[in-house]
Amino acid sequence: MKSAKKNPHIGSSVDDFFAEDCLLQEIEAIAIKRVIAMELQQALEQTPMTKTELARRLETSRSQVDRILDPTNESITLSTLMKAAALLGKRLHVSLHAVAV
Repeated sequence: MKSAKKNPHIGSSVDDFFAEDCLLQEIEAIAIKRVIAMELQQALEQTPMTKTELARRLETSRSQVDRILDPTNESITLSTLMKAAALLGKRLHVSLHAVAV
């Protein structure tokens, strides 16, 4: 009787799978940026402020505001996100958590 190869991924989590391919940090960064962009967009919609007005207050262009609100744009600095959040009456909170090794 031929023995079947054991699948090394059985019983592992999705995080384990992506960590093996060194993709976990990249995927988490994309997810975090998408959530922040979505929350900033919602905050903007709940105020009478326009994108043009937000750009003026940020001392930047309207296209830069579009990049801030673009969930796929990962090149926005933490400082810019914090300024945009503050102008929309929000506070960006970042923290570090220990991970099991």
